[in-house]
Amino acid sequence: MQLKKMFFALPLALFVAAIFAMPPASAQPAKEFEPRVGQAGKDVVWVPTPDELVEKMLNLGNVTASDFVIDLGSGDGRTVIFAAKRGASAHGIEYNPEMVELSKRNAAAAGVGARATFAKEDLFESDFSKASVITMFLLPTINIKLRPKILDLKPGTRIVSNSFTMGEWREDASDSLDGECINWCTALLWIVPAKVGGTWKLPQGELTLQQSYQFITGTLKSGNEVTPIANGRLKGEQILFNAGGVV
Repeated sequence: MQLKKMFFALPLALFVAAIFAMPPASAQPAKEFEPRVGQAGKDVVWVPTPDELVEKMLNLGNVTASDFVIDLGSGDGRTVIFAAKRGASAHGIEYNPEMVELSKRNAAAAGVGARATFAKEDLFESDFSKASVITMFLLPTINIKLRPKILDLKPGTRIVSNSFTMGEWREDASDSLDGECINWCTALLWIVPAKVGGTWKLPQGELTLQQSYQFITGTLKSGNEVTPIANGRLKGEQILFNAGGVV
C-alpha cells in the first residue's frame, strides 16, 4: 500500500514542480488605438476631412511657413500635419486623449513632429489667440457658440471651416472640390474684422459707422453736408467704402 501511494504522489509532485518551473507567459502587446468614423466625441462625432479638402482649406486660408495654425477638434491630426508639411507651426486641440496620442504618432511618422503639436483640451476653455489661421470641422451650433471668441481674435486672423457655416456671419470666400464629391466638399473662409463701429474724426470730416461683422454702413459728414457711404466692407483692419463717389 505504501508503494502504491508513493506511485501516485511522485507524478503529482513532479507535475507541480514543472508548473512552477515554467517561465511566465509573455505579455501580449497592447493593440494600438484605431479611430472609427462616427465614433462619439465630447461635442461632435469623428468624421475625417478628406485629404483633398484639407489641401483646399489650407490653400483658401493661404497657409505658409510664416503661419501658426490651430485646428479645433484635430481628430487624427491630419490637418495639423498637412499644415506642418508646408513649414507652418501647427497645433491641434482635441478632447479625446487616444486621438491626441494617435496624432503624435502620425506626426512623427510624417517627419513633422517638431512643428506639429497636440493637446488634450476643451475647445471652449482653450486659448487660441496666437493663431494666424484657425481650421475646424465642427457643427454649425458649435461654430456659433465659438463665434464670439473668434470675433475677439486679432483682426486679420483667417478662419477656415469644412462645410459648416457661422450662421449670419457670412463667409468672405469659399472653394469646393471638383468632380463628383458628395459630402464634405466645401471650404469656407472668414477673415476676422476689426471693430470699427462708432464715430471717427477724419481729415475729410466726421465718419459714423454701423458694423455687422465685415459689412459696414454709415455716413460721412463734412461741414453741413452728410453723405451716405456705400459698399462698406472690412478685410481684417483694412476698411473700404465709397462716399459721394470717392473711395
